[in-house]
Amino acid sequence: MITVAVDGMGGDNAPACMVQGAVDAINKNSSIKVLLTGRPDDLNKALEGLTYDKSRLEIVPASEVIETGAPPVESVRTKKDSSLVVGLKLVKEQKADAFVSCGSTGAVLVGGQLIAGKIKGVKRAPLAPVIPTVNGAMLLVDCGANVDARAEQLVQFAKMGSIYAEHVMGIKNPRVGIVNIGAEEEKGNALVKETYPLLKECSDINFIGNVEARDIPYGPCDVLVCEAFVGNVILKLYEGVGSALIKEIKSAMLSTTAGKIGGLLAKPSLKGVVKKFDASEYGGAPLLGLKGLVVKAHGSSKAKEVTTAIEQCVSFTEADIAAKIEKSLSV
Repeated sequence: MITVAVDGMGGDNAPACMVQGAVDAINKNSSIKVLLTGRPDDLNKALEGLTYDKSRLEIVPASEVIETGAPPVESVRTKKDSSLVVGLKLVKEQKADAFVSCGSTGAVLVGGQLIAGKIKGVKRAPLAPVIPTVNGAMLLVDCGANVDARAEQLVQFAKMGSIYAEHVMGIKNPRVGIVNIGAEEEKGNALVKETYPLLKECSDINFIGNVEARDIPYGPCDVLVCEAFVGNVILKLYEGVGSALIKEIKSAMLSTTAGKIGGLLAKPSLKGVVKKFDASEYGGAPLLGLKGLVVKAHGSSKAKEVTTAIEQCVSFTEADIAAKIEKSLSV
């Protein structure tokens, strides 16, 4: 049985979507148990009318909530009975194998490192979302945790990302690339120029070199390494362009009678394309390098994303990624 703690009060759609996502997860997979953290009255109300195995869903009381805009460090230290902190403590105390939250990204990052704790040898814990590409899913490391990372930290990101891609995503000998402004080895800023030769020398990763931004949607590699400022810009631009394109295509199809007819004919094919590039299909972003698994899902996540994030925790735990990362860094 894999036990996953879920922040019942975190996110724009809490607690309803957190609760529904948790119920859907245990109904789909009999090996999952969920510990919902939050205000019991709110969580019980959201559970009304839902059918599920009550022996595999438990409410863990937490009276406080860390708001999205609150200062992360101060909130984690002062709101010790918040749904987020209580969930992280469950991981630290090994009462849960993993923790999922759609709440404050800053608080999840701070709390994950302070409470769950980093694996010995890990310098920084990166946030690693899976992003869709034409050639399948790709892991982006880091997308928001370390905006001033150093070269040796990016090398660790590459190693941890490679382990995750192989054992959770099922990609054998995953290709690792680094974000740059050109394909040539000598290009880039000081950080990239320092990191490139270090990655090139790593015998335990399959480094393929530089990846330009325009090539990212085509999936030239399986693990894409960068510091968090660049990664966050890539992620947000990805989301924005995708949303804008879908909006424009719908608008064009509905603007004329011919467009409406064509849209109806193309709808089945378009559904497949939209699904392939739908972030909800890939779950949340794991915070790699911690002693326990912490997954940050999007703040606007609906029940489907929460369910996928919980299922993601099962794969991570069964593959024993934390132990594999620790072994890799100790070599």
